[in-house]
Amino acid sequence: RRSPRSTTTNHPQPQEIKPSAKIAAMETLEPIQKTLGEIDKRIPDALRAAFGLEKRASRSSEDAIASFFALYLEPPHHRERRELDGEEPRALRMNWASCYAPRHNEDAHFGHDEAGVVGVADGVGGYRKKGVDAGAFSRGLMTSAFLQVLATEPGTPVCPYTLLERAYEETVASAADGGSTAVILSLAGTALKWAFIGDSAFAVFRDGRLVHRSQRQQRRFNCPFQLNATGKGERVNKADVGQMAVRHGDVVVLGTDGLFDNMFDAELEVVVRMGMALGFSPKNMADVVAGIAYEMSTSKTRDSPYSADSRRLQGDHRRGGKPDDITVVVAFIVSLYS
Repeated sequence: RRSPRSTTTNHPQPQEIKPSAKIAAMETLEPIQKTLGEIDKRIPDALRAAFGLEKRASRSSEDAIASFFALYLEPPHHRERRELDGEEPRALRMNWASCYAPRHNEDAHFGHDEAGVVGVADGVGGYRKKGVDAGAFSRGLMTSAFLQVLATEPGTPVCPYTLLERAYEETVASAADGGSTAVILSLAGTALKWAFIGDSAFAVFRDGRLVHRSQRQQRRFNCPFQLNATGKGERVNKADVGQMAVRHGDVVVLGTDGLFDNMFDAELEVVVRMGMALGFSPKNMADVVAGIAYEMSTSKTRDSPYSADSRRLQGDHRRGGKPDDITVVVAFIVSLYS
């Protein structure tokens, strides 16, 4: 049995939950709106000005905006290495937190501290039009993955692909309707491993710079690869699988398309850099990233990855963000001895 913090946004039946598991309730719209009110007080007006969030009128002077750009929009020219060249890699752990801003309430996510595993899933909204609970499959995937991690012997490395495969099989067997995208990450030693399908995505930042970004899988515009109950979607073997070396101080941001459809990579990089400079915790940073993405999703005029892709791929004149469920998981990679 595992005793450290472990959470999932889902609500499995009580008999399925091991006593050591701490299940966190899904954040509702009311709490996230209160959180956004607190986030408002911590985000510089210059940040909104830089991102063109016209609904939040900036009161900053030109000097304040210039100072903000100097501090956060340019990565540091030099940062002292925490590890000397040739030194043995440190044992690492994953310190994570999440923020969920629901719209249709079809996202799900989970995480486990000791196992170093996190995941997000996004129910395919098209099933909603068919009268199906479009969040059922995403919740099934994340609940199954979470319970499998709980059942794993402590210290046993978790393979994201195997976890996703088993979660898919169990979710199909449960007769859950709909379909879902998904991404699962695990930390094994100094390797960050992944398996994902569709447009739920992740990004890795080092010393304030984006060093890795997953590439979405989609059939056509706004039609991502998906796992579904009927088997007419993609099979798990279509998942993108890989790994990369990480080190103390790296920041990993994991999210559904509600995040990555509304924030360009360069914008996310700025927010991460700001959070690092201001000493944010993973929860602080997850809240701020989700809050900014939420504001961007409601904009009618600013550009977004979603509107830019729509113009490029469909030839329309779309502008503005994409209102959607927004799930953000932020994981700090830290030394076990820090």
